Formats: sequence, C-alpha cells, structure tokens
Amino acid sequence: MHVRPLPPVRVYLAHLARGAFTSLVLLGGGLGVGMAGYHWIVGLRWIDAFLNAAMLLSGEGPLAPTPTAAGKLFAGAYAIFGGIVFVTAAAAALSPGMVRLLHRFHLTRQTNDPA
Repeated sequence: MHVRPLPPVRVYLAHLARGAFTSLVLLGGGLGVGMAGYHWIVGLRWIDAFLNAAMLLSGEGPLAPTPTAAGKLFAGAYAIFGGIVFVTAAAAALSPGMVRLLHRFHLTRQTNDPA
C-alpha cells in the first residue's frame, strides 16, 4: 500500500491561512447579515445591532429586547443561522490541523505496522 508523505510545512501553513481566511469571511458575512437585520428589521442603532449580532454569532445570546413580531422572527432565524455559521467557521479554521494530525498518525501507524 502506497502512502503519500506528509506535505511540507509551507503547504500546511498555506492551508492554515486559507482556512483562517475562509473562517473570517464567513464570520464577517454572518455578522454583516445580523447587523443589517437588527438595524433595519428590529430598529436598533448600528452599534447596538453590531453588539446583538456579535453576541448571537458567538453563542451568547441577544442583549436588546425585540418588541416586534418581525424582529422576533428575524432574531430566531438569525440565531439558527449564526449557530451554523459559527460551527462552519470553526471547521474551516481547524480542519487543516486535524487533517495534518490524522495524516501524521496514519504515517506513524503505517511505519510501525509489522505486516
């Protein structure tokens, strides 16, 4: 069985940078969607919209009350969206390290295998 060698560190660092960039784009886009919704649908000032969106996106929960039905529907949908964005961004940032770890483990296992 042929096993590819571990890629060089520069390739790994490039994968880490791409994962970090992807994660930042996802979080920035998600934050922008939340800020726009909290500003235009709920009626919060931009700074308060940023705070609520950031808190929901990080999993903490909103701070400002949401008095309207449209605002409550937006807040609920954004909470679900924010959870998905957060998990996806974490996966994008952490996956290069996990792939390298598993590849290294696989190489170690192949070289120590007596068969």
